[in-house]
Amino acid sequence: MRKLNNYSYIFILTLLSTTTLFSSRVEKDISSYDFKKVADSPEVYEFEHFLTDEECDSIIKKAKPDLLRSTVIDTNSSKSLLDTRRTSLGTFFSTQSEIAAVKKIRSQAETITGISKKNGEGLQVLYYSIGAEYQPHFDFFDPESPGGLFHYNRGGQRVATLLVYLNTPEKGGETIFPKARVSINPTKGKAVLFYNVDLQGRPDPNSFHGGAPVILGEKWIATLWIREQRFR
Repeated sequence: MRKLNNYSYIFILTLLSTTTLFSSRVEKDISSYDFKKVADSPEVYEFEHFLTDEECDSIIKKAKPDLLRSTVIDTNSSKSLLDTRRTSLGTFFSTQSEIAAVKKIRSQAETITGISKKNGEGLQVLYYSIGAEYQPHFDFFDPESPGGLFHYNRGGQRVATLLVYLNTPEKGGETIFPKARVSINPTKGKAVLFYNVDLQGRPDPNSFHGGAPVILGEKWIATLWIREQRFR
């Protein structure tokens, strides 16, 4: 078993406080949101009407000119790689983006999780055409691999992931959690929040998730990964 360093202990204490707060005070703190809990392990929540149609459209319009083939982390280096398991196109908005809808996502993520918006990575916008998918994977890092450690050192572990659906595909494109037996239909303006680690700060194997292939139409989503510490 890998020994925990001081950094890891700080992470666990931080995670326990923020996640427990969310679990025990969610109804009081965010009662204005239309949400429901979908699963306990991993913790998964759906938020209806997280963005308006106009806000979704504005993000898509800004993202379209800059789309490139999506990549995955190379576990052996600090680089990224193309991978046949991930066939979307995507682009990033910086953490300092002044786009109103992007700022709203970051602000609302802070509200519903209790975790500072400074811990959020740059917002990634993804486009899936017919047949495009992201096969099941984990969002948390393995700091024992060179590539995982490189990304881990930029703000610690990815505590949670927030997905916002920017349109409604005609068919397919569900967000799936195979181990938890959960499937969520993408609906324009809806957000899904899930935690990648458990209450003890350990990577949650049930957070294994993916984006099912689009069968008809197209799918646009915005993804915000939330770190345990300030992202840098």
